[in-house]
Amino acid sequence: MSRLVAKKPPLFISEPLTKGTVSQSLSLLSGIFKSSYGPAGRLKQLHNGVGGCVCTTSQSSAILRRLSVSDPVCRVLAASVQNHISRFSDCGLFTAVLCCSLIENLRSLNVASCTVIKITRHLLSLCMDYLKSEACGCRVSVDFGSVGALVCLVRSVLTSKPACMLNKAEVDHLTTLVLKAFLFTVPCQVKTDAILGKCIIVPVKGRKVKDSTVLSGLLIETPEIQLGKPLTVKRTASNMIKIAVFSVSMSGDGFNSEEGTIAVQHGISLEMFELNQLLDLGKQLVNDEVGLVVCQKVIHPSLKQYLKENHVMAVDRAGLSLMEPLSRMTGAKPIASIHLLSPGCYGSLKDVSVESFASKHFVHLIPEDTVICSLILCNRSETAWDELKRVCETAEHVLQLTMKEPLALLGGGCTETHLASYIRHKSSSLSSSTLKDLDCSQTQYQLVADGFCRSLESVARSLNHDGGEILTDMVYGHCWFVPSGFPSDSNWLDLVSKCGCGINGSTEDLKWRILQGQSCSPVTQGCPKEPSVKVTDFLTLDCFAAKCSGLQIALETANLILDLSYVIEDQN
Repeated sequence: MSRLVAKKPPLFISEPLTKGTVSQSLSLLSGIFKSSYGPAGRLKQLHNGVGGCVCTTSQSSAILRRLSVSDPVCRVLAASVQNHISRFSDCGLFTAVLCCSLIENLRSLNVASCTVIKITRHLLSLCMDYLKSEACGCRVSVDFGSVGALVCLVRSVLTSKPACMLNKAEVDHLTTLVLKAFLFTVPCQVKTDAILGKCIIVPVKGRKVKDSTVLSGLLIETPEIQLGKPLTVKRTASNMIKIAVFSVSMSGDGFNSEEGTIAVQHGISLEMFELNQLLDLGKQLVNDEVGLVVCQKVIHPSLKQYLKENHVMAVDRAGLSLMEPLSRMTGAKPIASIHLLSPGCYGSLKDVSVESFASKHFVHLIPEDTVICSLILCNRSETAWDELKRVCETAEHVLQLTMKEPLALLGGGCTETHLASYIRHKSSSLSSSTLKDLDCSQTQYQLVADGFCRSLESVARSLNHDGGEILTDMVYGHCWFVPSGFPSDSNWLDLVSKCGCGINGSTEDLKWRILQGQSCSPVTQGCPKEPSVKVTDFLTLDCFAAKCSGLQIALETANLILDLSYVIEDQN
């Protein structure tokens, strides 16, 4: 009998944020997020210690999926950001950077954590009320009757990830394709219960980005198909192609020895018996005027040959991922047994063709009316393609969220600095009844509000990775980037032309101040004005729903971490 080891008592860590190891872990995680943020963000290479796939990225979803986080406090932060990404796809780094900045700026205040939490919740409610009001100066309406704002949204997502390695012409080309693919998924007939369709991304690696294209319908890769030969597919009397979709294997290996034993009479071949059943199925399909058979798994060669002789096209190894969109596009119900066929399980197609991209051959299923499309996505390397796929999926999700709530926020750091200006203005004229409700003093409120505003401005500062100054104007509260190499006493008017989002140009009446990491005293500022918003093709815009959620998640997570009194770890 092995020696029994006594159980170790759990490890109690009181006031974890005061411990050096926790602070170092948070600081390291914050540095990773901040250095990855924005179009000029620095790339991260992630791989495990025993080899395997290397991921080069600046995307929060890819970083957090591959980053091993051991500290309990950091795990809370990482889990919150991942939960946000799973729901919104966008603004993951914004959420992470803001959360880290809030912890950093608020934990050093000489204010009780319970008071800090009450005040920050009040500040969050001010932000959310402002962002959802018509008077909001950092919000634009998205008109789906025009593509201007939609183009800005997609371009802003595509240009935010440098690992995609796209030039301007490629960004323009992909912006058009992503927008076209999204519009394919919008139903033509608007109903109260209308559901958006789906865009299937088809990988073609090692080709130019500008070779990418969008096709209505579905592409199924078929390496064995012969190009140049005309397709002879049986059609119905209405000139449509009837389609049968099988989710069960049609290879003739239906019997699985792991499921038990089976008794077979002497002289009877189990393989021939199953093949005869498959051929009987083929005869029924031919009699039912089916012109195309698609199988998720494998079709027996003899059944394929029989179907071909009867002008029925057979496509196998379609894969599980295509079953749902294929069923939705054609109206066919996936058949789970070769013994039961009903007339209602078939679907229909307008046409079938063969397409070739690079060295890959596809069967193109063309529907009569569809909300399903295929985006053939090309990039020069596997690393760049992986990043580009994630970015295109994010852009599509952003468009879907924007359709539900047709609003966008100004990007390039301008929403963050504008919100900070607004909060500074509101906090300078707080009523005594509000202070009484929050059970705090004016000084405490001002300290927390200033830390909150500096956290928002820290997000804007994180967009700059090349040195130089970052300014905010005292009229609109927007963010301005000054190139590096100029002295701080330079005339800013000569050095900046457009604000971060691109909506404002520099004029004489704009008074600027430098955004500092730590301000010696709270900045007093008037209410920022609303610019004369006119959406052009060159604005930087952020997803409204994703950014609002990120703001709330960042603050709630920071409050949770700031309120931690103990961390209890099991050491067994």
